[in-house]
Amino acid sequence: MQSIKVKDYLNHRPVTFTDGMRIEQAVEKLLQSGQSGGPVVDSAHKVIGFLSEQDCIKKMLEATYQNESHSMVSDVMTKNPLCVRPDESVLLVAERMTSEKPKLYPVVDDDGRLLGVLSRANVLRAIDKHLHCNYESGHRFV
Repeated sequence: MQSIKVKDYLNHRPVTFTDGMRIEQAVEKLLQSGQSGGPVVDSAHKVIGFLSEQDCIKKMLEATYQNESHSMVSDVMTKNPLCVRPDESVLLVAERMTSEKPKLYPVVDDDGRLLGVLSRANVLRAIDKHLHCNYESGHRFV
Protein backbone atom coordinates (compact mmCIF):
# COMPACT_ATOMS: atom_id res chain seq x y z
CA MET A 1 0.00 0.00 0.00
CA GLN A 2 1.32 3.42 -0.94
CA SER A 3 2.35 5.65 1.94
CA ILE A 4 -0.02 8.45 2.95
CA LYS A 5 1.60 11.21 5.00
CA VAL A 6 0.01 13.20 7.82
CA LYS A 7 1.31 16.46 6.29
CA ASP A 8 -0.98 15.98 3.28
CA TYR A 9 -4.19 15.79 5.34
CA LEU A 10 -3.74 17.92 8.47
CA ASN A 11 -5.77 21.00 9.32
CA HIS A 12 -3.27 23.88 9.18
CA ARG A 13 -5.53 26.31 11.08
CA PRO A 14 -6.80 24.56 14.18
CA VAL A 15 -8.32 26.29 17.16
CA THR A 16 -5.61 26.78 19.80
CA PHE A 17 -5.50 27.89 23.40
CA THR A 18 -3.03 29.28 25.90
CA ASP A 19 -2.68 27.92 29.41
CA GLY A 20 -3.58 31.31 30.92
CA MET A 21 -6.89 31.59 29.05
CA ARG A 22 -10.12 31.44 31.07
CA ILE A 23 -12.29 28.38 30.43
CA GLU A 24 -15.21 30.56 29.30
CA GLN A 25 -13.02 32.08 26.55
CA ALA A 26 -11.84 28.63 25.51
CA VAL A 27 -15.42 27.37 25.27
CA GLU A 28 -16.33 30.32 23.03
CA LYS A 29 -13.41 29.48 20.73
CA LEU A 30 -14.39 25.80 20.66
CA LEU A 31 -17.99 26.59 19.81
CA GLN A 32 -16.98 28.98 17.03
CA SER A 33 -14.49 26.52 15.53
CA GLY A 34 -16.70 23.45 15.52
CA GLN A 35 -13.73 21.35 16.68
CA SER A 36 -13.96 18.91 19.59
CA GLY A 37 -10.78 20.27 21.15
CA GLY A 38 -7.44 21.82 20.40
CA PRO A 39 -3.80 22.13 21.35
CA VAL A 40 -2.63 24.42 24.13
CA VAL A 41 0.49 26.29 23.01
CA ASP A 42 3.08 28.46 24.71
CA SER A 43 4.49 31.76 23.40
CA ALA A 44 6.90 29.88 21.10
CA HIS A 45 3.92 27.96 19.64
CA LYS A 46 5.09 24.71 21.25
CA VAL A 47 2.40 22.24 22.28
CA ILE A 48 2.18 22.05 26.07
CA GLY A 49 -1.27 20.53 26.44
CA PHE A 50 -4.62 19.68 24.91
CA LEU A 51 -8.09 20.96 25.81
CA SER A 52 -11.18 18.93 24.90
CA GLU A 53 -14.90 19.59 25.00
CA GLN A 54 -15.11 16.97 27.74
CA ASP A 55 -12.56 18.89 29.85
CA CYS A 56 -14.60 22.07 29.41
CA ILE A 57 -17.94 20.43 30.18
CA LYS A 58 -16.65 19.18 33.53
CA LYS A 59 -15.43 22.64 34.58
CA MET A 60 -18.45 24.52 33.24
CA LEU A 61 -20.78 22.14 35.09
CA GLU A 62 -18.80 22.70 38.28
CA ALA A 63 -19.04 26.46 37.76
CA THR A 64 -22.82 26.18 37.28
CA TYR A 65 -23.25 24.41 40.62
CA GLN A 66 -20.99 26.86 42.42
CA ASN A 67 -22.45 29.83 40.51
CA GLU A 68 -18.93 31.07 39.74
CA SER A 69 -15.92 30.15 37.66
CA HIS A 70 -12.29 30.98 38.10
CA SER A 71 -10.86 28.12 36.06
CA MET A 72 -8.08 28.52 33.57
CA VAL A 73 -7.15 26.25 30.68
CA SER A 74 -4.08 25.13 32.67
CA ASP A 75 -6.40 23.76 35.38
CA VAL A 76 -8.11 21.26 33.08
CA MET A 77 -5.91 20.65 30.04
CA THR A 78 -4.23 17.32 29.41
CA LYS A 79 -0.51 17.84 29.82
CA ASN A 80 1.94 16.20 27.40
CA PRO A 81 -0.69 15.15 24.85
CA LEU A 82 -0.03 12.52 22.21
CA CYS A 83 1.33 14.26 19.12
CA VAL A 84 2.21 13.07 15.62
CA ARG A 85 4.83 14.17 13.11
CA PRO A 86 4.08 15.41 9.59
CA ASP A 87 5.99 12.57 7.90
CA GLU A 88 4.18 9.80 9.81
CA SER A 89 1.89 7.50 7.89
CA VAL A 90 -1.81 8.30 8.20
CA LEU A 91 -2.43 4.54 8.24
CA LEU A 92 -0.25 4.13 11.35
CA VAL A 93 -2.06 7.01 13.04
CA ALA A 94 -5.38 5.37 12.07
CA GLU A 95 -4.28 2.17 13.80
CA ARG A 96 -3.45 4.17 16.94
CA MET A 97 -6.84 5.88 16.79
CA THR A 98 -8.58 2.51 17.07
CA SER A 99 -7.12 1.90 20.51
CA GLU A 100 -6.21 5.33 21.92
CA LYS A 101 -8.64 7.97 23.13
CA PRO A 102 -7.69 11.13 21.20
CA LYS A 103 -10.03 12.12 18.42
CA LEU A 104 -7.61 14.83 17.36
CA TYR A 105 -3.82 14.76 17.33
CA PRO A 106 -1.61 17.86 17.33
CA VAL A 107 0.93 17.66 14.51
CA VAL A 108 4.31 19.04 15.59
CA ASP A 109 7.74 19.64 14.08
CA ASP A 110 10.98 18.31 15.58
CA ASP A 111 11.03 21.18 18.09
CA GLY A 112 7.48 20.49 19.31
CA ARG A 113 5.98 23.52 17.53
CA LEU A 114 2.43 23.16 16.29
CA LEU A 115 1.96 22.67 12.54
CA GLY A 116 -1.74 21.73 12.67
CA VAL A 117 -4.02 18.93 13.83
CA LEU A 118 -5.12 15.60 12.39
CA SER A 119 -8.68 14.52 13.18
CA ARG A 120 -10.50 11.24 12.70
CA ALA A 121 -12.34 12.86 9.79
CA ASN A 122 -8.98 13.79 8.18
CA VAL A 123 -7.83 10.19 8.59
CA LEU A 124 -11.04 8.80 7.07
CA ARG A 125 -10.72 11.21 4.15
CA ALA A 126 -7.13 10.11 3.50
CA ILE A 127 -7.98 6.40 3.61
CA ASP A 128 -11.06 6.89 1.45
CA LYS A 129 -9.07 8.83 -1.16
CA HIS A 130 -6.32 6.21 -1.09
CA LEU A 131 -8.80 3.35 -1.58
CA HIS A 132 -10.54 5.17 -4.45
CA CYS A 133 -7.22 5.83 -6.20
CA ASN A 134 -6.22 2.18 -5.88
CA TYR A 135 -9.63 0.98 -7.06
CA GLU A 136 -9.55 3.28 -10.10
CA SER A 137 -6.03 2.16 -11.02
CA GLY A 138 -7.13 -1.48 -11.02
CA HIS A 139 -5.48 -2.61 -7.79
CA ARG A 140 -7.42 -5.20 -5.86
CA PHE A 141 -7.39 -5.70 -2.11
CA VAL A 142 -7.57 -9.16 -0.63
